[in-house]
Amino acid sequence: MSAQTSPAEKGLNPGLTCQESYACSGTDEAIFECDECCSLQCLRCEEELHRQERLRNHERIRLKPGHVPYCDLCKGLNGHSPGVRQRAIVRCQTCKINLCLECQKRTHSGGNKRRHPVTVYNVSNLQESLEAEVMDEESKRQKMTEKVVSFLLVDENEEIQVSTWVYWDSCVVEKLDCKPDQHLKVVSIFGNTGDGKSHTLNHTFFYGREVFKTSPTQESCTVGVWAAYDPVHKVAVIDTEGLLGATVNLSQRTRLLLKVLAISDLVIYRTHADRLHNDLFKFLGDASEAYLKHFTKELKATTARCGLDVPLSTLGPAVIIFHETVHTQLLGSDHPSEVPEKLIQDRFRKLGRFPEAFSSIHYKGTRTYNPPTDFSGLRRALEQLLENNTTRSPRHPGVIFKALKALSDRFSGEIPDDQMAHSSFFPDEYFTCSSLCLSCGVGCKNSMNHGKEGVPHEAQSRCRYSHQYDNRVYTCKACYERGEEVSVVPKTSASTDSPWMGLAKYAWSGYVIECPNCGVVYRSRQYWFGNQDPVDTVVRTEIVHVWPGTDGFLKDNNNAAQRLLDGMNFMAQSVSELSLGPTKAVTSWLTDQIAPAYWRPNSQILSCNKCATSFKDNDTKHHCRACGEGFCDSCSSKTRPVPERGWGPAPVRVCDNCYEARNVQLDVTEAQVDDEGGTLIARKVGEAVQNTLGAVVTAIDIPLGLVKDAARPAYWVPDHEILHCHNCRKEFSIKLSKHHCRACGQGFCDECSHDRRAVPSRGWDHPVRVCFNCNKKPAWTSLTVVTGKSLLC
Repeated sequence: MSAQTSPAEKGLNPGLTCQESYACSGTDEAIFECDECCSLQCLRCEEELHRQERLRNHERIRLKPGHVPYCDLCKGLNGHSPGVRQRAIVRCQTCKINLCLECQKRTHSGGNKRRHPVTVYNVSNLQESLEAEVMDEESKRQKMTEKVVSFLLVDENEEIQVSTWVYWDSCVVEKLDCKPDQHLKVVSIFGNTGDGKSHTLNHTFFYGREVFKTSPTQESCTVGVWAAYDPVHKVAVIDTEGLLGATVNLSQRTRLLLKVLAISDLVIYRTHADRLHNDLFKFLGDASEAYLKHFTKELKATTARCGLDVPLSTLGPAVIIFHETVHTQLLGSDHPSEVPEKLIQDRFRKLGRFPEAFSSIHYKGTRTYNPPTDFSGLRRALEQLLENNTTRSPRHPGVIFKALKALSDRFSGEIPDDQMAHSSFFPDEYFTCSSLCLSCGVGCKNSMNHGKEGVPHEAQSRCRYSHQYDNRVYTCKACYERGEEVSVVPKTSASTDSPWMGLAKYAWSGYVIECPNCGVVYRSRQYWFGNQDPVDTVVRTEIVHVWPGTDGFLKDNNNAAQRLLDGMNFMAQSVSELSLGPTKAVTSWLTDQIAPAYWRPNSQILSCNKCATSFKDNDTKHHCRACGEGFCDSCSSKTRPVPERGWGPAPVRVCDNCYEARNVQLDVTEAQVDDEGGTLIARKVGEAVQNTLGAVVTAIDIPLGLVKDAARPAYWVPDHEILHCHNCRKEFSIKLSKHHCRACGQGFCDECSHDRRAVPSRGWDHPVRVCFNCNKKPAWTSLTVVTGKSLLC
């Protein structure tokens, strides 16, 4: 028989028997190692032990060939204190325990235990196996990042490039190339231009692959914000544009950095200076202040507005300052007793900056004697912080980028350089409304684009009076004494008066001031003499700010002249519409009476003789002077003399057929021409009368337009300035009439302003014409005055 191969020769470690003896006698071969039981177990003992409820969740591993167990004494057995977990090198056959080199020297170097037989484990095979596992794991990670590509998330104009907002979640997941249900964190990088931010991300997360573009030229290779997904660490990596670069729109691009910082869980500030510059501390300090002042409130509002199931943390991200030096020592090297983070906090305090918004600030330095740069320390620090979910937990990509979109919608638009305070990296002008009061020049204190949420302009201080804008509003004095501030306006009539009765009272006793609580409190001509000014008796004045784009503060809402014109136009239109039918009937009968005998009567002409278009009530019928049939205007627009019918030598209207057959002689006898002579003369007289009346009507329209301009209220846009409809942009013509909205005063066509409602703030207490936009607004009632706020925004 051939000799059997020993376990050691096979690369196996002998003597790995069950250490529990729970279901066996302790001689069975060990199959599992339980880390929490601190023992090797055979198949039967492992099964019986871990059926128990308290042991069911223990972590076990199956033993492989060449497995070396941990030292039993190092793991805290037999009363020894636990130390570093070391692998055993021998097993004492007498004591039945595994020992590392240190524990063997301590326990078996003297006395009788020195003679105990031991079995030596094959440790070299274990070391090679562990190194192979590590290399294999690195290869797997590197392979996972081979297909990663970056994409432009936000351009230099702060416009988000992922435009499919309807399918926002799926679109972001597709761009990042991650699983639909994947939750992740966000890591972003900041620093000065040329410090190697993109290079750092490529080597820290993607094993040196150029996921983010790098360039040896002087021009910046990163414009805007770029993003990529790291499948190894399950993070969204964001690369930003460098500071201190030669760029346009510097203010907007700097504001963009803070938006990226707000959605980040971990921020790397990369610096390649031999010493830490003050710009680093000023940037982080100003970013912290702006974050707490402007972004914390908006992130909370976004959580409520978007219905996000994962709350957006109002505490800022953790910060790692990655400092690479060449000729100088790292921070803290000359102060061994102090940690670098303590020195960084001292620098912040000396500069008067307090980075309270950040959850933590860490320092990681590396000194590069010979390239390439060592990024392993930065990678380990990042992995440690990413595992910490105390402040920020992983979120779905849709939640993260919805927050970015909300911040972009709120804080967007151009930043005027003349209003800029350059003493800070993130001045308030980056995030507050840029509107200035036209009267006093004070800026609005609300955040950008607050008007989208219906929030009016608001200032810190009171305004001053300007005659140009007349920025006073009246409030009822009686209501003010009761603790209310109710705005009132002078107007033509009271809300309880009918339109005509209101005009009559206006002609007799002047304009009124009406309070919605107290009723009519003032009439300008209530007495024959001795009428006092309303400011001295019933109202008090309030000076308010005048913001760009507002309608102004028009207290004179006397519209009596326009109301009179509206009433007259309504009566004229009603009479015209009621008399339209009888008038057309009489006109048709009268035309037939003076028409030549060969003309077809109007009552028999129901459609055009050529195109067969049916005539409606408002359509005009035209007779051809040659054949006498009825035609529409387009089919009888030609003219020529018809001497055979007595029409000549001047050209007259003929149909297209008769115009083309102008050389064909009609079969008309002289007797017929003589018989029609009298009728023809009557027809010519009738046409002359119609032309004369048309000219008279046109002449009357001219002074009527002048009267309308004189009667229009002050807030109406003059007719000569209205060229097209304010809503649909149709150009006005003779056929398209212009109408004024009684609320905003702009010009509209009839289709865009056919709604009716009362506008008490303009003096119209009864339903009048308003445009679509004004009809959608809340009720136009008296407005409450609040100091510093715009009432008509």
